[in-house]
Amino acid sequence: MKPRALTPTLISFIGLMLSLCLSACGGGSKDSATTPTTPAAPSLVSISVTPSNATISVGLNQQFTATGTYSDGSSSAISKDISWSSGGTIASIVQTSGLATGKTVGSETITATVGKIIGSTKLSVQAPYVNVSAGGHHSIALKSNGSLISSGLNRTGQLGNGTANDQATFSNVGAITTWTHVSSGEFHTVAIRSDGSLWTWGFNQNGQLGDATFVDKLEPLKIGSASWIAIAAGKSHTLAIKKDGTLWAWGRNFFGQLGDGTVIDRALPVQVGTAKNWTSVAAGTNHTIARRDDGTIWGWGDNSAGQVGIGTIIKTSTPTQIGTATWVAIVAGESHSLAIRADGALFGWGNNIKGQLGTTNPTFSLTPFQIGTQTTWAMVAAGSNHSLAIKNDGSLWSWGLNDDGQLGLGNYQLQTIPTQVGDIKLWKTISAGQFHSLAVRSDGSLWAWGRNIDGQLGDGKRVSSPLPLQIP
Repeated sequence: MKPRALTPTLISFIGLMLSLCLSACGGGSKDSATTPTTPAAPSLVSISVTPSNATISVGLNQQFTATGTYSDGSSSAISKDISWSSGGTIASIVQTSGLATGKTVGSETITATVGKIIGSTKLSVQAPYVNVSAGGHHSIALKSNGSLISSGLNRTGQLGNGTANDQATFSNVGAITTWTHVSSGEFHTVAIRSDGSLWTWGFNQNGQLGDATFVDKLEPLKIGSASWIAIAAGKSHTLAIKKDGTLWAWGRNFFGQLGDGTVIDRALPVQVGTAKNWTSVAAGTNHTIARRDDGTIWGWGDNSAGQVGIGTIIKTSTPTQIGTATWVAIVAGESHSLAIRADGALFGWGNNIKGQLGTTNPTFSLTPFQIGTQTTWAMVAAGSNHSLAIKNDGSLWSWGLNDDGQLGLGNYQLQTIPTQVGDIKLWKTISAGQFHSLAVRSDGSLWAWGRNIDGQLGDGKRVSSPLPLQIP
């Protein structure tokens, strides 16, 4: 059969079909083809190191982390291909993890490096002390790692190190690192751990340890199972506040210093009244001052010099309110008391024979009177017959008996008005013992001065000092 000729219409139809087939089947010219490409990964632009400008104590650790910022605006933590470094003198750091350890006091630059990108921050390392307590002839210091160290007279176990040997340098009170509060009496010590448990050790002739015995203890002994928030150790009596705001007392009670309405010694804690709003308590030689959450203060016990502050010299065995002012801080010495009013004014009452009230007149005061006219006082401490205080600007002041240099003024002269101790304005906390004083500066360093015959300054020398000595 003769082939059929292609007509123009048929040719046009065939062309259309070829075009549709090429389009549907992915055909076409090479010029119209596209090749998929992988987007470029964002590049690291900067590194941020946190925490920024951290502060730790010698021997403690700080974990640093690095966060990267990238060219696409995103950010994320960096854990791979990173190198950490420090100068190595003040602090060391694990190169792969960023865990730094304080080695000595000072400042250090912590650096994180990824390739050519570097991030850094400052790390400050302080001395390790956070609080102190000066007893009759011994000293206790609380370190930032929660451990306690002690030095001085130890014949009744008040140092808590398991021996009855005096020591002239500080050593650990066991291996516990959960201590939060400590208070030293004349020959015994009381402390609280982070779980709220209460522990006592040392002299126990009057039951001041609270363990139902009259036997001395050379190591910390747990008292009961309650949760406690505040403590105070007097000459031979002890007080503590429970978490529920109730106040408890035990030990010697000849002058009614326990506040339970009797003059009977107690070898177990007994509740003081029924109030449940106590916030702080201070124990003198034979009297007690305590504060409630409404700012009122109350006193009881020996009042022969007016140290209870209620306008008489008659002792009282139950809490009696002292005036009507609002107070923020209280302390008790041998036979005098001091307090800071809510406006920052400093007041004193009781015995002033040695100038411990900060004035030349009167010899005794039966009620609180203002010491000077300034209202910038932040902290106060009462020793046997001397007093210490810190102002808001961090300056330290002292007055009263100074036979052993316990005022820290570089001499042994009695002072009847507050006198500044040096020019340093870095003082953070203070404690006054019978004849010596302790303090911690804002850099965490520990300082001591006054009598040192029993090694209570902890510097290893047993030589008294009329000037503050830094204890390594």
